[in-house]
Amino acid sequence: MIRPGLGAGAPCADPAGTVGAFLCRAGQHLRAAAVDAPRLEARLLLAHALGCRSEDLLRDPRAPVPPAAAERFAGLLRRRLEREPVAHLLGTQEFWSLPFAVSSATLIPRPDTETLIEAALAAFPRREAVRRVLDLGTGTGCLLLAALSEFPGARGVGVDLVPGAVALARRNAVALGLGGRAGFVAGSWAAALAGGRFDLVLSNPPYIETATIPGLAPEVARHEPSSALDGGADGLDAYRTLLPEILRSLAPGGRAVVELGQGQRAAVEALAEAIGLRPLGCRADLRGVDRALLLAAGAA
Repeated sequence: MIRPGLGAGAPCADPAGTVGAFLCRAGQHLRAAAVDAPRLEARLLLAHALGCRSEDLLRDPRAPVPPAAAERFAGLLRRRLEREPVAHLLGTQEFWSLPFAVSSATLIPRPDTETLIEAALAAFPRREAVRRVLDLGTGTGCLLLAALSEFPGARGVGVDLVPGAVALARRNAVALGLGGRAGFVAGSWAAALAGGRFDLVLSNPPYIETATIPGLAPEVARHEPSSALDGGADGLDAYRTLLPEILRSLAPGGRAVVELGQGQRAAVEALAEAIGLRPLGCRADLRGVDRALLLAAGAA
């Protein structure tokens, strides 16, 4: 059991019960559990328990930690050592410089997925050209809402199979002041809609091969929904269903941007071309992985 301010490891410089001592002990526990960036995570969790910003903790490491906050911190640390994601513990995750509430109902937004927004902006240098946006598999709503923040004349719809994700996305839209421009529907891909065409279609489908999921980081394998991860035996099942629905949903001159898993570009491009979608290029993420595949309807 993790007790506030206590733990194994080298002695901490600050007196017991202070911010510095709590951070030192928590960092030792997190490091021993092979958690990345243990000191940073310790600061995030302690700041959350204290109700302050993480940078505030650096001002006075000898400041006392009240007992109630110490107990909250101990509970958060215990959950993190069980590899529950930090975003779940904090309740939020930043995406495209916007704060998104998160839950176990859907994936936590990831920096790699911001590549889709970059690709969409490059595809539409005239922002006014995008009037309708569709996000298939919306999750937290991060793609749709980030897109609406960049295309101020647009309205959009997000679709997700999980009702809890739809409710979460709707709350995020309201919190970001975009509730009047975004609607959300529970259902399977574009089949949940009553028709309509869109200038921009975005999607981050499940694309992890089933057999590899147990070997993912515990934060993902244990705590994120398999329905948002599992792409079938070859990782491509979702694309086989999704791509024809994207083709039906694109307006003339419209563009789709679809997230890819590592090494999937050629296979997904082949699936797209086989049904009449035209690949227009692929944008790499910051690690150099082909991540955001741009598609259009019809021949060149």
